[in-house]
Amino acid sequence: MSLKILHNVNVIHEDNSGQSATLWIRDEIIEKIETGLSPLPEGAYELIDGQGHLLIPGMIDVHIHGANGFDMMDGSEMSIQEVSRACAETGCTSFLVTSVSSTIEELLSMIRSVKRVIGHEVGAKIAGIHLEGPYLNPKRKGMQNERFLRHPNLNEMKDIFNEADGLIKMVTIAPELPGGMELISFLKEMGVVIAVAHSDATYEEAKQAFDAGASHVTHCFNGMRPIHHRDPGLVVAAFEAEHVSLQAIVDGIHLHPAIVRMMHRLKGADGMVLITDALQAMGLGDGNYMFGGHHVTVSEGVARLEDGTLASSTVTMNEALRLTVETGISLIDAVNMASRSPARILGLDTIGKISEGSEADLVLLDEHFQVQWTMIKGHIV
Repeated sequence: MSLKILHNVNVIHEDNSGQSATLWIRDEIIEKIETGLSPLPEGAYELIDGQGHLLIPGMIDVHIHGANGFDMMDGSEMSIQEVSRACAETGCTSFLVTSVSSTIEELLSMIRSVKRVIGHEVGAKIAGIHLEGPYLNPKRKGMQNERFLRHPNLNEMKDIFNEADGLIKMVTIAPELPGGMELISFLKEMGVVIAVAHSDATYEEAKQAFDAGASHVTHCFNGMRPIHHRDPGLVVAAFEAEHVSLQAIVDGIHLHPAIVRMMHRLKGADGMVLITDALQAMGLGDGNYMFGGHHVTVSEGVARLEDGTLASSTVTMNEALRLTVETGISLIDAVNMASRSPARILGLDTIGKISEGSEADLVLLDEHFQVQWTMIKGHIV
């Protein structure tokens, strides 16, 4: 049966403050949307009762490393599939497989695993790969393992791109490193999103990078030179550049709520992207883990290295959505930051929104932001 009718849902998307609607879904596509409690038609179809819950576009996580005890850098297809499953369970319908700094052999192994899994995902779809490193500044390394950090190497990056067959969609670098600007030129030619983080770039260096083609800041405020009134650094340069968007880890730990609100006031929902930056502890909770070559301890949901450095997060996308609303940001804007904004940044025109002709990537949430079900291409997974 190709036709599904999703009835009695409260749609939240774009400029819609939320109203009851009925959706006709045929062959993975939203065919028709009618507002209000429309009478159901006669004929053959599958009826799905939304019970008045919130319906939002499928969320898109552009920065996730692992979940449910699985680290996608281990080179196994199973790890990627388990993260795909965990993403779907938490309202995420697409994600970027995100690396950490490693040896070239480990990185290429992860890329090969992605190539084998993509198109056969058990849950959320792989939208591509996000390379976080290895061309990062040791001074702002955060949890990145310093023994794998190195200056940009164009020949190495070309080999990585050749292996990836077009799957790389985002690369995070420290542009102030020797060769950084040449790398930006290459990445711009490749058409990927050029992100900045784990960087000690000054305001002037960051401005040069943004003028040259960088357009995104990975986990803004974390892993970068802090703002000082005589040394504003890359964060202020990003605030001033209209084309630059910002990732936000809204978990109550990485960013104070006042900082989240400030980012929103300056950039708006179109210029912010909610991410998890989750490691394999997402979905499992407290315990001891290995991540990026480090021992990581998770206590009360907070992941830290032995020296106390924050090491990614355990937040899920539905939790990040709830916490964003709790900071005082509107539900509409929070939903857009989790869906429409990342879709736009990645150039994904058919997802991240609820509209006629879009893919039926949808999430049903209760009033506590708990996922009731996740639909991907018209199928509840």
